[in-house]
Amino acid sequence: MPNRDTQSQNDAQRQHAGATEPQRDSLFAAPIAKLGDWTFDEKVAEVFPDMIQRSVPGYSNIISMIGMLAERFVQPHSQIYDLGCSLGAATLSMRRNIKAEGCKIIAVDNSPAMVERCRRHLDAFRAETPVDVVESDILDIKLENASMVVLNFTLQFLEPADRQRLLNQVYQGLRPGGALVLSEKFNFEDSDIGELLFNMHHDFKRANGYSELEISQKRSMLENVMLTDSVETHKQRLHQAGFEHAEVWFQCFNFGSLIALKAGEAQ
Repeated sequence: MPNRDTQSQNDAQRQHAGATEPQRDSLFAAPIAKLGDWTFDEKVAEVFPDMIQRSVPGYSNIISMIGMLAERFVQPHSQIYDLGCSLGAATLSMRRNIKAEGCKIIAVDNSPAMVERCRRHLDAFRAETPVDVVESDILDIKLENASMVVLNFTLQFLEPADRQRLLNQVYQGLRPGGALVLSEKFNFEDSDIGELLFNMHHDFKRANGYSELEISQKRSMLENVMLTDSVETHKQRLHQAGFEHAEVWFQCFNFGSLIALKAGEAQ
């Protein structure tokens, strides 16, 4: 039986054979006369794999380790939710690592362009665990019989007033012993640390080939729709939802991921 590294390499080769090379993100390379608010439209979906790798430090590590967490936390005959799945990177990582029997992944996104590409992406890979890709507002999804839920850079795009409600729904839908993975861009109460990590993130983007114009225009489009929280705020919400344990398990600059656990024995 192939080991996980060999399987990952084979998956990558099949993806390369079955799809075109990811397009390079140059959406903001030229001046845009009127910058609107950010949307996950067709243009963004087309370059998203390149965009996220060059914009989010640690993204590949988070995706890989979500698969490792799935191997540990997914329970037999349960459901796994990827809320705000975009092109399905976290879903693929979980599906590749799930060992429990009788499971199903439900991948949800409200962007038609993302959903269409996610379905094509998932169809390029063979795996035992079935996946339903659903086009919907994640607030409208009824979570049930879940052993693991992933919110991978999703909560930050919800209205702040809706964030607690979603986390409450996640907790209620989880089985005892279930886990939530919550990845976000953070802000910081210590302004000096916040400024340092902000600048390091911009250095990261420059090192990945983004110009000052690209960085500035994208930031302007995101500032009204991506409203970040501190780690402390995230933990407060998670505990208010009912999670007994919540802690940061990964961080790179001002991006990171928390894991929150529902008490009880896995079924």
